[in-house]
Amino acid sequence: MQNLLTNKTASLTELRNPKKVITKAGGKPVAILNRDQLEGYFVPASAVEVLHFEPTQSGEAVDKFKDRKQQLSETLKYLKDK
Repeated sequence: MQNLLTNKTASLTELRNPKKVITKAGGKPVAILNRDQLEGYFVPASAVEVLHFEPTQSGEAVDKFKDRKQQLSETLKYLKDK
């Protein structure tokens, strides 16, 4: 199974009732699975509202990205064609 970026999961069937999925996940992002394969992420508005972004020093963001590049490789492959 793929590495998930969240510990909350739901099936496509469960996603028919998104409010229930949000409640069950406690407002956290949810990985949506189809037959145990990751289809995408469902991120409630409440999860995004609590994010705080801070400015970084030159090169700091690049260093952080390089540290996590292996972990993010599947996402990068997906975004490459977008």
